[in-house]
Amino acid sequence: MDNEELYKQNILDHYKNPRNKRKITDFTFHGSAVNASCGDKIDFYVNLKNDAADDASFTGEGCAISQAAASMLTEKVTGKTSSELRFLSPGDIYTMLGVKISPGRVSCALLAYQALSKALASAKR
Repeated sequence: MDNEELYKQNILDHYKNPRNKRKITDFTFHGSAVNASCGDKIDFYVNLKNDAADDASFTGEGCAISQAAASMLTEKVTGKTSSELRFLSPGDIYTMLGVKISPGRVSCALLAYQALSKALASAKR
């Protein structure tokens, strides 16, 4: 089995068994993003404790790519400081997904990242 096949299986696993798909009731910041072209929607929540992401979660609906990326992103941000969160980039999402994302799916892949970016922008600095 090649690496791309392993990543595809990982995406399907995160889609079928999403990690942290729930709303944190006591969150430090929250952001939402909608993909207008397909209707996918993500709400991303982060709770900071001692300036580190103690918990991260998401809610929303969408395709396998958007849901898997959101699930993977919750795992990636947990434990990071608020400063480290601000250094995340679209490249980090592509690396987590591990497969080539077609131009038509970029908005799906980056939806959770956009929601997190909005949350960080609205957070107190």
